[in-house]
Amino acid sequence: MEETWTTLITDLGFPVAVTFYLLHRIETKLNTLIESIVALPDKMR
Repeated sequence: MEETWTTLITDLGFPVAVTFYLLHRIETKLNTLIESIVALPDKMR
């Protein structure tokens, strides 16, 4: 994994690598949020 990040930073630049990292983290949190919203009607019964 570290090798992948090093290649990204070298080829694309630091800001692009940070952007991809943050987008990946946000995606996992959004998936959790979507699952919670979908399960909400069942929990309110």
